[in-house]
Amino acid sequence: MYVAPIDQTLLTGHLRKLAQTAATFEAQAAKLSRWGNLLARTLLGGGRLLVAGNGGSAAQAQHLAAEFVGKLDGDRMPLSAIALTADSCGVTAIANDYGYPAVFARQVRAHGREGDVLLLISTSGRSENLLSAADAARATGLRVWGFTGDLPNPLAQRCTDVVAVPSRDTQIIQELQLAAGHVLCAYADAALPRARGELRLLRVPEPQEVA
Repeated sequence: MYVAPIDQTLLTGHLRKLAQTAATFEAQAAKLSRWGNLLARTLLGGGRLLVAGNGGSAAQAQHLAAEFVGKLDGDRMPLSAIALTADSCGVTAIANDYGYPAVFARQVRAHGREGDVLLLISTSGRSENLLSAADAARATGLRVWGFTGDLPNPLAQRCTDVVAVPSRDTQIIQELQLAAGHVLCAYADAALPRARGELRLLRVPEPQEVA
């Protein structure tokens, strides 16, 4: 029986493009260390991480939230992270009553508190519901971070900080954003002991009254 030879062209081409983009992306991704430190202090201090995206980016948002609430690698305390894509009743009710552009912004206003972090994930940086969420978050006092594709894009302009994949290939962007999410969580985990110590120093007990 004749067996056609396996064509490796697609695989080789994709991996080559991924490697080339990853090499350029490394400079952008260096800021994930600082993000992880800020996130560790925020979460240990009682704040929370809100995450949102559309389509494949919605799956990435839920994946990232699961890493914080569950664990990435070694065991540690659960950390507060909410994927705004996961509540199908809430998302469909808001879309039905207020329109799809409001599906994340309304949840940000409901769940977000000053000092929390909103991470918005997008390959295009042009989704109207993410732009509305960024505006709502900034008005509420949240720090707004973005995982986006190539710059410039409207979402990056609305974020307080952004990690941008230098590509317009949706698959490559999503694959490197997945890696960025894992690295962000790893940096936050590594920063937890120091953040815990800093919080203990801030909670100095009040002096006791002398009878």
